[in-house]
Amino acid sequence: MACSVVSAPAWADSENDRTTSHIIAAEEALEEQRYKDAAVEYRIAASFSDSALVAATATRVAHSYGFNQDAIKSALRWVKLDQESEEALLYVAQIYLRLGKIRESRRNFEKLLRRGKEPVDQQLLRLIPILGREDSERAYQLIRQLARPYSKSAYAHYAVAVLALEAGYVETASKRAQEAIELDPDWVRPHLIYARAILVSGDEEKAIDYTARLIGDDPEPDPEARLELAIILVSVGRDDDALSQVNQVMLEQPHRPDGLRLMAIINFRLNRLDAAQSDFEDLLATGSYRMDAFYYLGRIAERNNNRGNALSLYSQVRSGNNAIASQSSVAGILVQQGEIGKALRHLDRFGEQNPVYAIDMLRLKAQVLVGLERHEEALEYFDKIVSYRPEEESSHLVRAELLLRMGNVDDAIKQYRVAVKRWPDSASSLNALGYSLADLTDRYDEAERLILRALKMEPESAAIIDSWGWVLYRRGKNEEALNYLQQAYQKLRDPEIAGHIIEVLWVMGRNEQ
Repeated sequence: MACSVVSAPAWADSENDRTTSHIIAAEEALEEQRYKDAAVEYRIAASFSDSALVAATATRVAHSYGFNQDAIKSALRWVKLDQESEEALLYVAQIYLRLGKIRESRRNFEKLLRRGKEPVDQQLLRLIPILGREDSERAYQLIRQLARPYSKSAYAHYAVAVLALEAGYVETASKRAQEAIELDPDWVRPHLIYARAILVSGDEEKAIDYTARLIGDDPEPDPEARLELAIILVSVGRDDDALSQVNQVMLEQPHRPDGLRLMAIINFRLNRLDAAQSDFEDLLATGSYRMDAFYYLGRIAERNNNRGNALSLYSQVRSGNNAIASQSSVAGILVQQGEIGKALRHLDRFGEQNPVYAIDMLRLKAQVLVGLERHEEALEYFDKIVSYRPEEESSHLVRAELLLRMGNVDDAIKQYRVAVKRWPDSASSLNALGYSLADLTDRYDEAERLILRALKMEPESAAIIDSWGWVLYRRGKNEEALNYLQQAYQKLRDPEIAGHIIEVLWVMGRNEQ
């Protein structure tokens, strides 16, 4: 669904002058990495044009770069101009979900499901991977509403169970899985999600036993059950036992891609790099899980100090969970080789070719520049990131941290205050502002209030306990401070916490300690 355009499309000539001028402005903005401006210009072009193609391009651009308000306006325009387009309707449903408008999202997903040839309850299974890429809480609320009319459908209960588990509703997932099992005892998938719910609830042995009995009770055990047992065994650190289960599957189905992928990952975890490399190369040959294969082959090449091969492999990871990490590795290797310009150009090019990751590439560029102590340039990128992703707390906090590195204490504290105002129930923002006030100013009363609020939310957080110890130290309560700082260090052996302990001990005259 990504779109990357670098010149005015051929159809632009047939549009009126206003449409064409906004399209050209959008293309110029894309070339200059002014992504928000590009989304706005395309959205305006779509509003003037009667071409569904213009609206489709506007939707894809805004959606790819994560500008949901612009994307929904263009998507609604697209649906109006092409009422038969299922792609347009899917965009509308997805974007409403990203905006947190569950009711509107449900209505549009229902329209889409009614157009399908299969029964609606069966089609819910197809939504699982689509919704699995969205916010887990919103996805769960949506699937629960979509499944409500189908209380006698195993498919509907299973779909709810999967997304409930991803959202952390373990009891609900377990209950829904059991209801699906009662409705269709021979369908293996509900049994597997039930076993995973048991695992997540903390009863590892019960989860293993339940899945093992599924295999043992079946004269022709389903390979999915063996693979699920292997995944459970991996999650509890029993990699060799997991590999035995996968090997059994591969004996029966030697070209099964999901089995090959799991075997390769287990061999990699066990540091059997030659075996893992062979497995991942075989996986590549199947045409499945290519991005996973490229990523792990890149890691193997890097471990073997074959940096040239690692660069080539990482560069091919263009989607999936490992895309950002892979490009970060490419940049890191190039910087180590002294090719800083090449590293930055690679991130630019990857963002242009894969718009869904464009802002992540800006973030990686900023991190590279921070590492090189080119702080002013890095700040320009963080300014862009905050403007593009104002709803992301981490962007505000990282920008404030950079300002502190640059010695701009007042500006950093202002940025932290923006974060606290926007996320008043975030322990991270409260702690960041509180610690900065305690460390860099004499506003200890405010620092205490902020850190205590954070500590109440996350009483086991080593970082927050450390902050509380530090504010006590700044208050002159050295013995009490030392107690909290040592507690923090027991939880997290971090050099900064150790430095705080050393400073307190030094002030107390306990120099040998």
